[in-house]
Amino acid sequence: MSTERNPWPALLALVVGFFMILLDMTIVAVANPAIMQDLQADISQVIWVTSAYLLTYAVPLLVTGRLGDRYGPKNIYLIGLAVFTAASLWCGLSHTVGMLIAARAAQGLGAALMTPQTMAVITRTFAPDKRGAAMGLWGGVAGLATLVGPILGGVLVDGLSWEWIFIVNVPVGIVAFVLAVWLVPALPTNPHKFDIPGVLLSGVGMFLLVFGIQEGNSYDWSARIWLTIGAGLVVLAVFVVNQARNTGEPLVPLGLFRDRNFALSNVAIAAMGATVVSVMVPAYFYLQAVRELSPTESALVFAPMAIVTGVAAPFIGKFADRLHPRLVPTLGFALFAVSIFWWSAIMTPDSNLAWFLVSAALAGFANACIWAPLAATATHNLPVQQAGAGAGIYNTTRQVGSVLGSAAISALIAARMSANGLAGGAPTAEGVGHGPVPPQILGEFSSALSESILLPAAILLIGVIASALFIRHGAATPADEPAKVDIVKA
Repeated sequence: MSTERNPWPALLALVVGFFMILLDMTIVAVANPAIMQDLQADISQVIWVTSAYLLTYAVPLLVTGRLGDRYGPKNIYLIGLAVFTAASLWCGLSHTVGMLIAARAAQGLGAALMTPQTMAVITRTFAPDKRGAAMGLWGGVAGLATLVGPILGGVLVDGLSWEWIFIVNVPVGIVAFVLAVWLVPALPTNPHKFDIPGVLLSGVGMFLLVFGIQEGNSYDWSARIWLTIGAGLVVLAVFVVNQARNTGEPLVPLGLFRDRNFALSNVAIAAMGATVVSVMVPAYFYLQAVRELSPTESALVFAPMAIVTGVAAPFIGKFADRLHPRLVPTLGFALFAVSIFWWSAIMTPDSNLAWFLVSAALAGFANACIWAPLAATATHNLPVQQAGAGAGIYNTTRQVGSVLGSAAISALIAARMSANGLAGGAPTAEGVGHGPVPPQILGEFSSALSESILLPAAILLIGVIASALFIRHGAATPADEPAKVDIVKA
């Protein structure tokens, strides 16, 4: 039978799993020193604990979005959640760094299967003019998870051991699975044909590009790295040409980019992804190495950011539905940039840390103005039958932005350290474990970090420009309306 169904319980069930997978992008950062010591690994191996997850998360997103359209977002989400939860247990039981890296790669694949389905369900079950409130919850969870990760990671590592940052996912994953089986509807599927050349070209191109960017610093940006990145760009260019010439059913319907707001939303979310990853590297290194705070203490400095984002995002998402699409995200990007410029100004050896708490709260409000309204604008005009494809594209650009941001901030910190006479003292993007900085170089060290944090502030200006160019939404058409939900008994 077909009937109207309240979509909110389904969304609440999905965001439990969504929160968990985004948490795992940042929770490992504070655990790396403990992992290095316990598994007797070197820094390059530990970097791959994060890199493997990001790589297998980013590369398949275009394909996994399409899988949801073809086989149903509920089914693909449940498969991804099962893979992710099992891989989390595998991570917690790993006794070698090689086993941990393999388990993290499996985790990333599970996350890639899950992520596009959450946006697709929102697009297919909420009317376009009601998606702001739904995306408010989705965006609040996205923003909160990336900020809570280091705090929770610090608490678990300090109080228990590094294994618990993964084991804690197992009961959460089981609860999320039960909730999804119970509450998420089985939406009608569309008889899509799979674009095999598109799948292969996108997979190879994304792998080469993301791998090259992630490993650039490890290989000192050698000719091999630039050739890898160049090859990835060439393959992706061939992929775009292939998609443009595909008269059947392309993996990426390029017609979606004719929607100005969708195209600009992808630019803006890439900037946001790059910023969220890159801003925390110099910030946490400053708090731990310069101000000598513990991992948990340094994470708590940014607690106001997480709290304000989580509380404000649902309200702002609902409120933003009534305004011009450009207003709220433009304000958010501008305020986030202001807060980071503020951090740069107060990153000195003897500044008052209370100002970090105030500026973190401002950054939290800014995040709440970005995540939800941006996602609502991106999905507003998506045709229902292409919800998965659109969600896959949107999440892919966010992930690629994150990888670019991570590589760029690591390279910039190394350059600023060298410029300040501190060559060889640069941190990695994945964690800090080198102890306090000698007093005689404290000023130069702080200066290098405060200069480096200007990069994410500058990246946010791209988001300001992109969101300022949004146009008002047209009236919803029948194709934009959510499908009636087929209630299928398990």
